[in-house]
Amino acid sequence: MTFIPKPKVRHPSLPKNDLGFTRRDYEGALTTLCAGCGHDSITAALIEACWGLSLEPQNVVKLSGIGCSSKTTAYFVSGGHGFNAVHGRMPSIATGANAANRELHYIGISGDGDTLSIGLGQFCHAIRRNVNMLYLIENNGVYGLTKGQFSASADIGTRAKKGDVNQQAPIDPVQLAMTLGAGFVARSFSGDKEQLVPLIKAGLRHQGFALIDVLSPCVTFNDHEGSTKSYAYTREHYEPAVQADFIPFEREIKADYAEGEALPIVLHDGSRIVLRKIDQGYDPTDRIAAAAHIQERLKANEFLTGLLYVEPGQREFHEVNGTPAGPLNRVPYEKLSPGSKGLEKIISRYR
Repeated sequence: MTFIPKPKVRHPSLPKNDLGFTRRDYEGALTTLCAGCGHDSITAALIEACWGLSLEPQNVVKLSGIGCSSKTTAYFVSGGHGFNAVHGRMPSIATGANAANRELHYIGISGDGDTLSIGLGQFCHAIRRNVNMLYLIENNGVYGLTKGQFSASADIGTRAKKGDVNQQAPIDPVQLAMTLGAGFVARSFSGDKEQLVPLIKAGLRHQGFALIDVLSPCVTFNDHEGSTKSYAYTREHYEPAVQADFIPFEREIKADYAEGEALPIVLHDGSRIVLRKIDQGYDPTDRIAAAAHIQERLKANEFLTGLLYVEPGQREFHEVNGTPAGPLNRVPYEKLSPGSKGLEKIISRYR
């Protein structure tokens, strides 16, 4: 991907966190995503959360797979560690990295295609193993890099760029995670920074696997067939001097609504979703009641947002596997190598 660093300009009056860093110290490269993309709003929330928690940049690990969402890791905490995995394979890389060094903060960024299609099995096993990481799904219901096909999270009745209508039921990552026993499950909207930033902070502090499914509108794939504003229509009726693609500017979609209220959101393509924020009476520690409430709202075509379920005290990956307290990459060679007698003793167990 193209890496364009941001100008190193620091105003002397910028607020600083406990480490003496400003928000600018948690930024990354300039985004190459479409103007108005919800993913960039998520990036801003990640920057705010990491800055607010005073995370040391060198202790942040950013992992992703393939897709528009996977570019996000380049756009925040430039001083952290980053790794782009094969499509859908980010969870296993995160598991291995976490096994080697439990002292770092792991943030996995994925998309609905990367997670719920080719990476579904890996996603499930990361939850089952309770890997200590924040797993963020930037969910827009389409494959953006491959021109807007339906993803596994597309709702029934969704119309594609080419006019096709999705007839297959979606996979809801929130309900799936709760079924698999995840101890921290949340959903938010990219335009609701007031809700998203605290959820990211809570997810980073949670001991174990923390999932946040973030609804993030795609601004590009509303140029479907039949639209007189589509690229295809324009090229058929005009003779361009230079063949080039251009993504029109779209305004970022924001949302501001109170607890317990529902808010319709009109997306860039004219479609509509309804968000409902959980109220004070909601109990996020009751798995069965939470799952029933989520399903009830989905039947009403509403996405319930907020901290949907949390189970503190779960045994995370390292507790289950009895790993050493310190990072494995700091274990001295003498302990890592059992020697011929030690190896023979280990092998004898399997004879």
